[in-house]
Amino acid sequence: MMGRRKIALFFTLSVMLAAGARLEAKEVLVSSSSQLQSEIRRLTPGTTLLLAPGTYAGGIYLENISGTDDAPIVIRGADSNNPPTFSGGGQALHLADCSYLTLSNLKARGFPANGINIDDGGSFDTPAHHITLENLTILETGPKGNHDALKMSGVDHFIVRRCRFEGWGGSAIDTVGCHHGVIEDCNFAGRAGFSQDNAVQLKGGTRHVLVQTCLFKNAGERAINLGGSTGLQFFRPEVGDYEAKDITIAGNRFVGSIAPVAWVTADAGYVHHNTIVLPEKWVLRILQETTDPKFKPCHDGAFENNLVVYDSRVQVFVNVGPGVAPQTFTFRHNAWRDLDAARKPSLPASEIDGCYQVELQQDRTSLTEGIVCLKDERLKTIGADGYTRPK
Repeated sequence: MMGRRKIALFFTLSVMLAAGARLEAKEVLVSSSSQLQSEIRRLTPGTTLLLAPGTYAGGIYLENISGTDDAPIVIRGADSNNPPTFSGGGQALHLADCSYLTLSNLKARGFPANGINIDDGGSFDTPAHHITLENLTILETGPKGNHDALKMSGVDHFIVRRCRFEGWGGSAIDTVGCHHGVIEDCNFAGRAGFSQDNAVQLKGGTRHVLVQTCLFKNAGERAINLGGSTGLQFFRPEVGDYEAKDITIAGNRFVGSIAPVAWVTADAGYVHHNTIVLPEKWVLRILQETTDPKFKPCHDGAFENNLVVYDSRVQVFVNVGPGVAPQTFTFRHNAWRDLDAARKPSLPASEIDGCYQVELQQDRTSLTEGIVCLKDERLKTIGADGYTRPK
């Protein structure tokens, strides 16, 4: 008799736990701006808010909304082939001091301030964290000035993947004091009429960020800005002696841009296995954009195993500004090709084991997507094609 009671009790508890799990992980479908405004006030861990195709008003503000590691909150377009579009207002969404939250399959178009803004709500010691952004499209932000498609300030443990950015004012992705993040498999494309300072800017004490396997097409004056110039009051969690540190740029393809990669008041930074095609003025820049004595000179960057195809527009290969330490930079095993002549790149430090005037299998017209095929099979480990993602 006792055995039957134990079995019955176990069965009852199992049903209750299963029911609790079902209640915790729920999906809610909305199809209008008013429904969305109502449901975002009810978000709890495990909720997936599905947005039907259509147009939704911008100005969505979420503060102190948190899921958990096991039960994140998800806001997702219901149809990945027809994502809901945010339009109207200063910015599409603003997430303040949120955690364990995912935005997926959404589109934002034509916002004058920022497309999506994610921050710590001004509480520098308690950053927003575990934010995932995937399959987002952010178009036509700005168009001029410091207006970013995706702005992140004080965000730790973040992922931005498979997102598309076209036309912006300041940066497509601007990070201020963000840590432990990955930006991967994203497309950045500049548009006429937009100022487009940077595609990705990592500044204000940003550290431990990997940017990998992205495509940058005419993506601003500096496609990647390792560092920047940040007011001291905005550094998170506190001011150190660098704008950016422990940054890795790998496996990406760059087409155009005034300068594809710039180190700016940066501590190191590893740029490897990228393919750079036809930069408009410089291949690289090494700059110090603050004279505050707190900051060390920009130093110890590494440029390794990259493939660079350039033409006569590049007269200075590396733009070295005042107050930096270019002699600390390392150049190793890069492959170079001048399409107009046979110029060997002039670098601020001697290159180790460089390869020059490598032979290509295609002409200039087929380079628009950053795909470069080398004739020499021994060089297949160089450039974006030779990149292996870390496990």
